[in-house]
Amino acid sequence: MDGVPCLRVSQCHTQQFRECLQSRGALDLSLRLLKDPDGTVLLPIQPSCLSQLDLHSFRDTLPSDSACEIVWSQSLLQSKKERGKTSGCKLEKVLQELLESCGERWTEELRRNLPRSFQKHGDLVLLGDGCFSLPLWKKIDVQQLWSAVAKGLGAKRLAKMSRISRDGFRSPVVTMLLGEHSWVKHSDNGVTYEFDVTKCMFSAGNITEKLRVAGFNCTGETVVDLYAGIGYFTLPYLVHAGANHVHACEWNPAAVEALQKNLQANKVSDRCTVHQGDNRQLQLCDIADRVNLGLIPSSEDGWPVACRLLKKTTGGVLHIHQNVTSPLPNTAAIDDDDDDDAATRRISGKKADREVWQTWADDTAKRITSLLKDASGASWTTNIQHIEHVKSYAPHVHHVVLDLECRPL
Repeated sequence: MDGVPCLRVSQCHTQQFRECLQSRGALDLSLRLLKDPDGTVLLPIQPSCLSQLDLHSFRDTLPSDSACEIVWSQSLLQSKKERGKTSGCKLEKVLQELLESCGERWTEELRRNLPRSFQKHGDLVLLGDGCFSLPLWKKIDVQQLWSAVAKGLGAKRLAKMSRISRDGFRSPVVTMLLGEHSWVKHSDNGVTYEFDVTKCMFSAGNITEKLRVAGFNCTGETVVDLYAGIGYFTLPYLVHAGANHVHACEWNPAAVEALQKNLQANKVSDRCTVHQGDNRQLQLCDIADRVNLGLIPSSEDGWPVACRLLKKTTGGVLHIHQNVTSPLPNTAAIDDDDDDDAATRRISGKKADREVWQTWADDTAKRITSLLKDASGASWTTNIQHIEHVKSYAPHVHHVVLDLECRPL
């Protein structure tokens, strides 16, 4: 059959099956995922592994109405990594021509000083801090240089991030290099986000958690998002999960401006109340079926607030984000181990990571139980529904989310 074999799954289950296929060596990493208009995602499969996949076991983990089937596609494109190589080659060629026209020689040192990665929001490319730092770049006319970089990266506007400020808002320190304005538009899973890149953060790495939230059934629920930002999770709760109403808390004025704009753009502003300011001063209580605590490295300051917000008679669910650090592995392992030994160590490392996440979750559940009693004067029970791994910042620092069910006794 012509085309590439793919596993078609619902968007909210994409990360689950992506990790599963990758752990078995069945995911074709040279191709990127493809979103279909019907709301499903195609995961490219290595043809040699196709006969080894057990669809029945996959389907057993899903609701009966969820998509899970093998299809063939001729529309798959190169992965971001492969496309990045192509972009890198084009950028290098454009800059080499520019330097030579200015009488400068292209060197390996200059090549290593090009951006290894970048964020793209529409026609704007956001560069990282380390690139274009060599003194030679300063000899080139600024307008010529940044116009060439934009051409090489397929952009019209350029900006560069230096660091995250310590203003309490985690505002980015971003300088516009090319272009008249800094507002951008980004779309994820049918949700539109608009924001000013010089004033607001946008984490593309949270896409898997946003997809997971979009798959929740929040029909009739009141949700409180304690760290709403520009609407990272507030919008999926409203647009896809069907929440009846969301109370969105945010203290960064620039993020609040973007949030209000995004609520209107996605036509859900009538089902959201924005609370600007420190959420620890929030006057609401006994209102929430679900509370989202999407702040890292820790949302611990919001735990007492979340406990006060849950409905006293029925309780609800807390989604608690945290950066959890795993212990360093044993570095005494010999270097010439064969592939089987290396694979065994990787599996052992993943198991150790999950044990650390579980320990953190158990401790958090106990602390939440105590905070609930302090807030209500009554006894509660907590149940760990799920621990979701969102992403890793380093081999031993993991962003995880604890889904904690809390019910009064």
